[in-house]
Amino acid sequence: MTLMYPFWASVISWAIAQIMKPVFHYIVTKEWSFSIIKASGGFPSSHSALVSALSIAVGLQESFVSTIFAITAAFSAVIIYDAANVRYYSGVNIKVVKQLIKDLEDQTNIKLENPVYRVKTKDVLGHRWFEVFGGMVLGIIVAVAMYYLFV
Repeated sequence: MTLMYPFWASVISWAIAQIMKPVFHYIVTKEWSFSIIKASGGFPSSHSALVSALSIAVGLQESFVSTIFAITAAFSAVIIYDAANVRYYSGVNIKVVKQLIKDLEDQTNIKLENPVYRVKTKDVLGHRWFEVFGGMVLGIIVAVAMYYLFV
């Protein structure tokens, strides 16, 4: 498993994060929603868990001063930034546009007929920083635990 340790640490971190989402959703809302197990967004960020586990696993296995660690750390920073900023604000923009369409139709009695106005879109795409941080912590814990247990 030594050669594939970074890969498996990443995949397992991602899977644990996805499995944890319905549990944390229930804690907050008191409603079970198992469909969010396959959704993006929510706590913890599976994107952040995956890339954090990858970076830490590569650092532990190859050294934190290796070129491959630098590459994975840079890759992880881009993914984490994207999850917390670009994708998060895309989700916010979707909510605003949906509300604008609804308000326009309600206030003007005009029904927008173009099918583009009826495309089903996700409200949640990205993460708040708290969700990203939770994913990062999860990824680090999984990578370290697997390293000391299996490598």
